[in-house]
Amino acid sequence: MTNRLCHLVVALTVVATLLIAQYPGQSQDPMIRQAQQAMRSGNMDQAMELLHKAMDASPDSYAVNTQAGMMLDLMGKYPAAHIHLQKAVSEATSPASKAQAERSLAMSYAFEGNCKETVNHEQKVFDYYVEVKDFYNQGEMADEAARVCIDQADLDTAYKWYQKGHEAGLQEPNISADRKDLWEFRWEHAQARIAARRGNKAEAEKHVAAARAVLDRGTNAMQESFFPYLTGYVAFYLGDYKTALTDFQKANQGDPFIQCMIGETYEKLGQEAQAMDYYKRASTSSAHNPPNAYAHPYAIKKLG
Repeated sequence: MTNRLCHLVVALTVVATLLIAQYPGQSQDPMIRQAQQAMRSGNMDQAMELLHKAMDASPDSYAVNTQAGMMLDLMGKYPAAHIHLQKAVSEATSPASKAQAERSLAMSYAFEGNCKETVNHEQKVFDYYVEVKDFYNQGEMADEAARVCIDQADLDTAYKWYQKGHEAGLQEPNISADRKDLWEFRWEHAQARIAARRGNKAEAEKHVAAARAVLDRGTNAMQESFFPYLTGYVAFYLGDYKTALTDFQKANQGDPFIQCMIGETYEKLGQEAQAMDYYKRASTSSAHNPPNAYAHPYAIKKLG
């Protein structure tokens, strides 16, 4: 078995467990259970055969199509994943489940590296939260779209959507001081990263300092781990790889994006073996979210 296949086996084993948790009321189809068991044992061919049987038996199942799409994304089969997740959108029975399916479809395009289509589908999720007047999740969805686009180097679109998320989040009625500071921190964080990607050191450092000042208010202690991520990111894109490595190693070591960035930093420092070790770690993540949409395909590609 190749290294790539080994890592994919681990990733799919983990996703089987996650899918059960995400769809507790809909994942009890016997064929789905068998497919999940096959994934846990590392038998991907059998898992896909069983999943195809489940889809043949229940082609209109929201849960089956969602699970199939997520699995196919992890396998790098993006066009097939899109088809199943679009089917899940069509079969959704409520506005909330439809929005969730659209979000999964947005992430599927993120795995493919398609900023434009990710934004198209995140816009639909954003619109749902506008309708239900959920300002916090409006901000969350806008930031998700922006995160995908910055990772694909579409900096103008990323800036637009980060700004949209910042403005939406702050519209929350009677917003608390800590929630306001959270949106301010995220906005400064985003602007610093975008400036670094553009090679604007002074602008990046200004926003890093502003982000630090927000954290120093003490209202969002849980965001502290995102600060070395920020300083590491800025250092990396400004070419200071030693500082980047030191800072990334202080960030969340369980985040596949951070693992991938550490791998990229080791590569820049000419330390191939260490880089490959971190790419292996990143390749095992089964999350269906913006950090892994960048990290998983990139790590698998690097591992060859």
